Amino acid sequence: MKRFLCAAAVVLCAAGAGAQTPQAPAAPFQPQVGQPGKDVVWVPTPQGLVDRMLDMAQVTARDYLIDLGSGDGRLVITAAKRGLRAHGIEYNPDMVALATRNAAAAGVAGKATFVKADIFESDFSKAQVITMFLLPSINLKLRPTLLNMRPGTRIVSNSFTMGEWEADQTSTIGDDCESWCTAYFWIVPARVAGTWRMPQGTLTLTQQFQMLSGTLGTTAISEGRMRGEEITFKVGTTTYNGRLQGNSLRGTVSGGSGGNWRAVKR
Repeated sequence: MKRFLCAAAVVLCAAGAGAQTPQAPAAPFQPQVGQPGKDVVWVPTPQGLVDRMLDMAQVTARDYLIDLGSGDGRLVITAAKRGLRAHGIEYNPDMVALATRNAAAAGVAGKATFVKADIFESDFSKAQVITMFLLPSINLKLRPTLLNMRPGTRIVSNSFTMGEWEADQTSTIGDDCESWCTAYFWIVPARVAGTWRMPQGTLTLTQQFQMLSGTLGTTAISEGRMRGEEITFKVGTTTYNGRLQGNSLRGTVSGGSGGNWRAVKR
């Protein structure tokens, strides 16, 4: 009997010793290029294009930037290093945790934040700058929401366009970039389509995104364009530059007799 108890004790002690053996820590999460996400696979934006995208948006420390699909956080972190408040929306919780660690390591945790969320269920209306690296189909799905943002909001996309919404600017980085090297930039246009009263006659504007066509009196306008709330168009050799202010357009005239101009919405 004693021999049996001693043998049992040895077995229990050995089992206890095995249970107390510390487990090897799990390897830190490392994203893999091409790993699937909710709507897109993950591909990192080259740092050179990150810098170019922020340059195109002419970001300042007064801006609030939101990155849609923020991945490892490099664009948000780069923006924070420039003094911006920047926020990333990312569906993959492992990527959110990685980006948060990266921001802390870069010393910008106070300005760079991340959240696990679906971009189609998120409110990003308070941003002055939107950045993204998605897909053409997703850009098109987002387009109505982006066009409803405050006029003047700046949007930059890595590699992919917005369909018929022509980019205001396109830029490609240097020869050392092998892929994902082009950025597209838009400024959300104010909506000015309709009929306006002017001393010179009736100004009728038709709008397709930021592009304007129409007539002043019986004369067709040309080179009509919106840039946020700023408007420009030509009538013959006379150029009208102005800005939307409530229900009126106000600005200056160059060419012709010069001076100021004003149009009131009918």
